Amino acid sequence: MRVDLFDFALPDELIAQRPVSPRDSARLLDVSPAGFGDHVVRELPKLLRAGDLMVFNDTRVIPARLNGMRAAGGGRQKVAVETLLIRDLGGGHWLCFGKPVKRLKARDEITFDADLQANVEAINADGSIVLVFDRSGADFLAALDRAGAVPLPPYIRGGIADARDRTDYQTLFAKVDGSVAAPTAGLHFTSELVAALAEAHIGIANVTLHVGAGTFQPVRVEETEAHTMHAEWGEVPRATAEAIERTRQLGGHIVSVGTTALRLLESVACHNDGSIKAWSGETGIFITPGFRFRAVDLLLTNFHLPRSTLFMLVSAFTGLERMQAAYAHAVARRYRFYSYGDCCLLHR
Repeated sequence: MRVDLFDFALPDELIAQRPVSPRDSARLLDVSPAGFGDHVVRELPKLLRAGDLMVFNDTRVIPARLNGMRAAGGGRQKVAVETLLIRDLGGGHWLCFGKPVKRLKARDEITFDADLQANVEAINADGSIVLVFDRSGADFLAALDRAGAVPLPPYIRGGIADARDRTDYQTLFAKVDGSVAAPTAGLHFTSELVAALAEAHIGIANVTLHVGAGTFQPVRVEETEAHTMHAEWGEVPRATAEAIERTRQLGGHIVSVGTTALRLLESVACHNDGSIKAWSGETGIFITPGFRFRAVDLLLTNFHLPRSTLFMLVSAFTGLERMQAAYAHAVARRYRFYSYGDCCLLHR
């Protein structure tokens, strides 16, 4: 499909720069076959049914944006280096975006902090680099917590994070370190809302998908078939797989909280002829209109960028024309867009 089919106009003032408080006071647009309904997130228990199961992504955002200095040597001067971690390759090795990549060479040493240094192991054809840090595991995460910054997307204050973002850009469910972007649909939940869902007999289960920096990357091709997704690591625990299958057998809906959880569940369904089983591995699934959904019945998600893979995904889930109409409704009603913005509940 042509990428320009997924374009739309959005006034800059509708791009949220901070989340609302409390989190569950964000607005929610219910996009159902009956039409559009304007609500707030704390009304979710009334919009779902007893016996439904909500599936959250429990990944935790790491402070993946690092500023460092390439060491001088061999007639070369010191150079300031900006780095965004993409994916943990194990043993202190990380795939990263680096800037200015043209000034870097293999074996260059970069100092990010007194407690954190790395060497350039490789520079890839796509412009990404592989860094080998001087520590790994818990020691690396502790040093990263001191030296790194929250990797906000560029449409939020130019990507410049402050102290508030350390908590604002983390969900209530975050527990597994590894993401460089938040699963933003989960940002709307409070402990009070979780308690209300339990009282309404709506279940909760967790999966893990470490969101990669590919979420920041624009689609630069003209046809969707030419776009390649970055692979991301995910896991569906056995307890979650069993809860999903049990919910289906009893006639309940599977409600994915965010596109990341949906991509993981649909990946697993593709591997298992529609059923959900315990699974871990990498997925590069790219969902566009025509995709056959077999795992998720409803999707709670924020409003996404034009021409993005995520707007393509929601258009596949609910229909391109219906999503275009829903976004036009949201713009007219002054909903807040993107990571810190409002959300919609989509029916398949």
